[in-house]
Amino acid sequence: MQTKIIDGEMIASEIKEDLKKQVEDLKEKGLTPGLAVVLVGDNSASKVYVGNKKKACEYVGIKSFSYELPENTSEDSLLELIDTLNQDEKVHGILVQMPLPRHMDEQKVIKAIAPHKDVDGFHIENAGALLVGAPGFISCTPAGIIELLRRYEVVLEGKKCVVVGRSNIVGKPISLLLLRENATVTICHSKTTNLEEEIKQADVVVVAVGKAKFVKGHMLKEGAVVIDVGMNRDENGKLCGDVDFDSAQGIASLITPVPKGVGPMTIAMLMYNCVLAATH
Repeated sequence: MQTKIIDGEMIASEIKEDLKKQVEDLKEKGLTPGLAVVLVGDNSASKVYVGNKKKACEYVGIKSFSYELPENTSEDSLLELIDTLNQDEKVHGILVQMPLPRHMDEQKVIKAIAPHKDVDGFHIENAGALLVGAPGFISCTPAGIIELLRRYEVVLEGKKCVVVGRSNIVGKPISLLLLRENATVTICHSKTTNLEEEIKQADVVVVAVGKAKFVKGHMLKEGAVVIDVGMNRDENGKLCGDVDFDSAQGIASLITPVPKGVGPMTIAMLMYNCVLAATH
């Protein structure tokens, strides 16, 4: 079997092109979508992510407001800034880059963001809306995964999907989105017994565990669709995913590469959420 590689970069740029046109139309009507990005501390990976988000904003035509705060910023100061941004009419979306320094309570910070400006989709109100199928912002990585599957015409209805990982950012929301598409969903994690047997039965596998090359080709069902959310470094310092990409060749029917798979989609869906926030 020839394994087809899912081109996340191509789909992401198609989405950004569409958004660019929408933003041009909005500007003609006197509305410029605005995104505030808050970075606390000196995490180098976070800086790269923030840089990529700003670049995407510039490309699509979204105005980005950037706040880079020192590591020792107090939680109260951050909450004050969020409060100010909540009330700023030029800011439609607020994104606080995670992880935050240890002295801050991430849940408390997320909760402080107005739900209608929570373009990351992490606020308890948006997470709850996803659970009950109400309108709200869907977190960007899971939304991006569904968009990739849709554009590659992967039929999810009635299919067995296995999600490996149960984080609030990827594992739980993607499970709910797959259920919404009428798939049968199994959520696995580090405490799952017979993990290999579970994966072997899956028509679609989403892997988000943060362990380099954790899922090997022999664990996959012939013809499975494999979505790799991982972003790790292998023993040679090379970027790799949670799936052993090479050993999945010839077994998977479709697979996302790392990089250029899910990553670009996350940013494209963030831009989508920003435009949505400005127009609703």
